[in-house]
Amino acid sequence: MNKPTVIILLYFVFTSCSYFKPEEKPEAVARVGESYLYKSDLVDLVSEGTSKEDSITIVRNFIDRWATQKLLIKAAEINIDKEQQEVFDKLIQQYKVDLYTKAYLEEIVKREVDTLVSENEITTYYQENRENFRTNGTLIRLRYINLPKDHPKFDLIKSKFFDTKKSDQAFWETYQLQFKSSALNDSVWVEMNQIYRKLPFITPENREEFIVEGKSIQQPDSLTVYFVKIRNVIDKNEISPFDYVKPTIKELIINKRKLDLIKKFEKEITDDAIKNNKYEIYQ
Repeated sequence: MNKPTVIILLYFVFTSCSYFKPEEKPEAVARVGESYLYKSDLVDLVSEGTSKEDSITIVRNFIDRWATQKLLIKAAEINIDKEQQEVFDKLIQQYKVDLYTKAYLEEIVKREVDTLVSENEITTYYQENRENFRTNGTLIRLRYINLPKDHPKFDLIKSKFFDTKKSDQAFWETYQLQFKSSALNDSVWVEMNQIYRKLPFITPENREEFIVEGKSIQQPDSLTVYFVKIRNVIDKNEISPFDYVKPTIKELIINKRKLDLIKKFEKEITDDAIKNNKYEIYQ
C-alpha cells in the first residue's frame, strides 16, 4: 500500500471516530415530564457577592417556580376544554401581533415625530378649545411662609411678606431656608387639595373663610405662624387659565401629531403593498 493511500485511510479513521462520538448535551439541573431546565438557564441568576447559603436558596426557589409552572400548564392543558384553549391561543396570537406592532410604531414615532411646539400653536389651540378646559375644582395662586414665632427677624419678614417687592428677591433667597415651609412664587396655579396639605388650618369646612381673592392671612399655631397672601381664585367649572393648561395642550398637540403620523404610515405601508402586489382582496 503506497503512502498516499495510508494517509487517506487514516484521515477516514479519525474523522469517523469524531463523527460517531456522541454530541455533548447541556447539563440538566431539573426535569418535569419531557421538559428540562439546564444549567445555562441559571446563568446570571445570582448576583456577585451573594453568600453561598443565599445563592442556594435563590437557585432552589427559581427551580421550584419553574417546576410549578410546568406542572400547572400541563394540568391546565389537560383540564381546560379545547374550545377554551382555542380562545386562549387566539388571544396569545393577538397579543403577539399587538406587542410587535406597538413596539414598531413607537420606534417610528420616536424617530420621526416633531416634538417642538410653538407658543403660537399652543395659544391657538387654547383659544379654539377653551370650553374643553373647564376646571374640575378650585384653582388658586398664592404665596405663603410658615415662620417660627421666635425668629429674630419676625417683624421684618412679616412686613416684607405682605408688602412684597421685586427688589426683595435677594432678601427671600437669604431667609427662605429658615422657614419651616414656604411657597413664594404666586404665579403658579395650584389645586385645592395641595392647599389642604400645605396649609393644614384650611379645611373643606372653613375654606370659604380663607380662600378669597386678595385676602391676607396671619394664622398662628403652637410654635409658628402662617403668613398667606391669596392672589387669584378660579372656582370649579370655570375656564382654566392658559398657564395652567399649557403643558397639557402641548402634550395634546404632540399626541395628535403621533396619531396622524401612525395613520399616514399605516396608509403608506398598505398602499405600497397593493402597488407591489403583496396585498389584494379577492372578490
